Amino acid sequence: MDILTEDSLLIKKYVSGDEKALEFLIAKHNKRLSSFIYSKVNNRDITEDIFQDTFIKVIKTLRRGTYNEEGKFLPWVMRIAHNLIIDHFRKTSRMPMFQGADSFDIFSLIGDDKLNAERQLIKDQIDCDLEVLVAELPADQREVLIMRIYKDMSFKEISENTGVSINTALGRMRYALINLRKIIEEHNIVLTN
Repeated sequence: MDILTEDSLLIKKYVSGDEKALEFLIAKHNKRLSSFIYSKVNNRDITEDIFQDTFIKVIKTLRRGTYNEEGKFLPWVMRIAHNLIIDHFRKTSRMPMFQGADSFDIFSLIGDDKLNAERQLIKDQIDCDLEVLVAELPADQREVLIMRIYKDMSFKEISENTGVSINTALGRMRYALINLRKIIEEHNIVLTN
């Protein structure tokens, strides 16, 4: 046996009890599979873990006799690895980490009510400032902007409600945004949260 031996032959030999066949199978695809995993996770330790988990699943499937040989061994293994990579990211995104540490940090889940109250005050102030700015727009532009932004209406709905064409409604929205930018720049207003 060597690296050029067909996957299907190596699988048959492994299922028949030849452990060396599995070693050749892993060696044959090691570089390609490891590179694939690393390209997604960018971490050597995680790559090794996912690689090992992938072949544990492969071994279990082969031992159960549920692998369906269609000459597509590598794509099947890559799909297993891909699913494990997704599982890895799901797990890690649910478990917040403290910056610079590999441990779970319960405090990252607890909100600071004072900070949230402060953010709400800032948001309320921004909303109030925006209302004043929108009031300075010409009536036709203001009407379209309010319908689109505050009432979440489509341009088709705006067109039907105002009795103008969709293109006219689009044009009014465009000019409303241009004019808002001009007003903001003229008054040096900062609208950030």
